[in-house]
Amino acid sequence: MNSQIIHLPFGRQVFPQALFSVLLLSASAILLFISFYFSNLLAPFQNKFSVPSSSTLSTLLLLPNTSSSSSSSSSSFVSSSLSSFPFSTSSSSSSSSTSTSDKKCNISKGEWIRDPKEPYYSNITCWMIQEHQNCMKYGRPDMEFLNWRWKPDGCELPAFEPVRFLELVRGKSLAFVGDSLARNHMQSLMCLLSRVEYPKDISNTSDENFKHMFYTNYNFTISIFWSPFLIKARETNPQSSSRVNYMWNLYLDEVDTNWANQIDEFDYLIISAGNWFTRPSLFYEKGHLIGCNYCDQYNNVTQLTLHYSHREAFKTAFHAINKLKKFKGIIFLRTLSPSHFENGEWNKGGNCVRQRPFQRNETTFEGFELEFYKAQIEEFKVAKEEGRKKGLEFRLLDTTEAMVLRPDGHPSRYGHWAQENVTLYNDCVHWCLPGPVDVWNSFLLYNL
Repeated sequence: MNSQIIHLPFGRQVFPQALFSVLLLSASAILLFISFYFSNLLAPFQNKFSVPSSSTLSTLLLLPNTSSSSSSSSSSFVSSSLSSFPFSTSSSSSSSSTSTSDKKCNISKGEWIRDPKEPYYSNITCWMIQEHQNCMKYGRPDMEFLNWRWKPDGCELPAFEPVRFLELVRGKSLAFVGDSLARNHMQSLMCLLSRVEYPKDISNTSDENFKHMFYTNYNFTISIFWSPFLIKARETNPQSSSRVNYMWNLYLDEVDTNWANQIDEFDYLIISAGNWFTRPSLFYEKGHLIGCNYCDQYNNVTQLTLHYSHREAFKTAFHAINKLKKFKGIIFLRTLSPSHFENGEWNKGGNCVRQRPFQRNETTFEGFELEFYKAQIEEFKVAKEEGRKKGLEFRLLDTTEAMVLRPDGHPSRYGHWAQENVTLYNDCVHWCLPGPVDVWNSFLLYNL
């Protein structure tokens, strides 16, 4: 028996059985789409007693999803002392409430993830790069170290926004106090800001260790005060040909007035130190010699080690700040910046030639640098409590874990021309500009 044929528009024909199948499939697809769409649309409002207004609903649906589950790679460090960084930094200094929950974001713990974006600046666009950190200029062949960004566990660290930063500090002043890594930090900040404005040098000296840079359009000043020990220090033989191994006199209970007497009017102060305490030193308290470090030639002097002088220096520096009567600014501690010498010490052929970040289970954080880090956090906590009683605010820039994972970010031998007739060790202490050090200023902006 011949089946009936249904005539459709435009001369089309179809058997009834086929038409039924097509309609059934179409209806199923429509139902699946509606189910999927509305389940995702209404997901944010499950378990709620009331439905938001249409305007509120639109706003919520435009918010980015920042609650992605952490992967196995963002778990605690495996076989590494980084698995238990000794102190939580989830205070207001390194965390803040998100806009959608009461959860805290600890930006100091995380991992480096690949990000192929171009760097914010180069040695061409920024003229404020210290020569020894100008890795691009001196021919570093790999640029892979620039293609990573810091991803905190469970949240995002926003990219540095120079306009936003300058608006926040309009009419204010910022001082860096510390060693050459403080200068490294300052130059990174100025290079990041160079996308908006170049500063004017208003220094009354040509000494790179005591610079004052002014941003005219924002009435903002950045200053650097060289103080590698933070306390009063004197060279025992300043005419020595070696500027590394000669003895230092460290006055552990006397702050360095070269910076402490200059900061009254500053709105922000960033303190950092660490590397210089490894030098041979004699320790003085109340004007009397009490001990030393790397001082075998002094038979009658107690060996107190570098840990003692380092802790006492931070204690003295923080105490001096809390005693200032006119200073009303915010104090930041930028924690220890680790070195990455491998296959030898700094003066015995050690180098840093890796071309990518460590994963968390690939390295350890140990030795004197770990002890320095602990001491800095402990003294910071004491100073913060003391400052709170006097109306001063201390905040933490805990960049240490992020930088432990970046052995690839140092200049190594690319801080001078290969053919230069100079005696320079491989630099695995400072950081290339641009490079991983730029994240310090993302931490700073986040905390402002």
